[in-house]
Amino acid sequence: MTPIVAHDPSESVPEFPMPRDAACPFAPPPEMLRLQDERPVAKVRLWDGSTHWLVTRYDDQRALYGDARLSVDVTRPGFPYLSAGFKETAGRTPPSFLNMDDPEHARIRRMVTAPFTIKRMEALRPTVQRITDELIDAMLAGPNPADLVEALALPLPSLVICELLGVPYDDHDFFQSHSRVGVSRNATAEEARAANIALYTYLDRLLDVKLVAPADDMLSDLAARMRDGDLTRHEAAMLGQLLLGAGHETTANMISLGVLALLEHPEQLAIVRATDDPKVLAGAVEELLRYLTVVHSGQRRLALEDLEVGGQRIRAGEGVIIPGATGNWSAERFPDPGRLDVRRDARRHMAFGFGIHQCLGQPLARVELQVVYGTLFRRVPQLRVAAGLHEIPFKHDGLVYGVHELPVTW
Repeated sequence: MTPIVAHDPSESVPEFPMPRDAACPFAPPPEMLRLQDERPVAKVRLWDGSTHWLVTRYDDQRALYGDARLSVDVTRPGFPYLSAGFKETAGRTPPSFLNMDDPEHARIRRMVTAPFTIKRMEALRPTVQRITDELIDAMLAGPNPADLVEALALPLPSLVICELLGVPYDDHDFFQSHSRVGVSRNATAEEARAANIALYTYLDRLLDVKLVAPADDMLSDLAARMRDGDLTRHEAAMLGQLLLGAGHETTANMISLGVLALLEHPEQLAIVRATDDPKVLAGAVEELLRYLTVVHSGQRRLALEDLEVGGQRIRAGEGVIIPGATGNWSAERFPDPGRLDVRRDARRHMAFGFGIHQCLGQPLARVELQVVYGTLFRRVPQLRVAAGLHEIPFKHDGLVYGVHELPVTW
């Protein structure tokens, strides 16, 4: 058994989040990888001066994800907030089910699990394929170079989630712009609160529409559950807001960043482009998810009781940050983790988290990514980046990593 050690107060406490190396934009920050080697459970300092535990190794992270002694309730004193905006939102708006502990979390999650089963998402594959082909057609008929983010990466998951939820796609500029503010760590408290209120109000009004004129979509189902007393009005609107935002933000960034990573690794791209084997393509998607881990700012928890991880005692009331990016770059789990290898068995990655709070929409994300990567490079074999890697504007300012723009040509 690993002996429990006390934190040495003389050790330096680095700031978190940590900067990436511009020369290696796909890799986690080098300081986090150094801590993984030297101090895998280490104190870090956040924007407000508070210190919390950063846990960087895969096995430790997986253990913490399943530990009921850790809470996701952001209203508890001492919670490690990402920014002033997130703290403001947590203190003044009703909680999302993402920030609920069981049993309330389990009660609400059960109501939205069925629409995201693997079987139902696979049934959507023809729809995702049609939308992907239409977007590629439009890109090829338009200006060259094109911005892949605007042409494909953002509209595809937005169109799909709008169809699933029953949200008018004509409103996409509204909800995309407010979603970006909501996940930005640079947003002020007032900006974050205004963005969340705007999205919440939008979904709340749509629920009224679905009560009067229900359709075959998820918002109509939420409205029916609200009418029957299974959900409060707030819970239904909150779920709609969560599904709308999460349904496009993470996948859009994963599409564009994954395309860029493959274009920067031509030997791996050749495997993806040449395959007609769905298993090979599915494996490539899992490796890209592991390698990139776009939710890069870490899952956050608060210890409700004393516990021990990696030989370090964590006291009740202390915050814990779990950066999946370093877990997915743990050499003991994924040998030579800094090498992109689309033939690697990466299925046990934690890009979607792990345990009771793992991403609800991961079956949908997998279908979308498999279709996009499998279609884009086949249909546009000469696709290449129309700028130097150093010229690409990467997203360092939010919950989700990616690129603001990706100029491509063919």
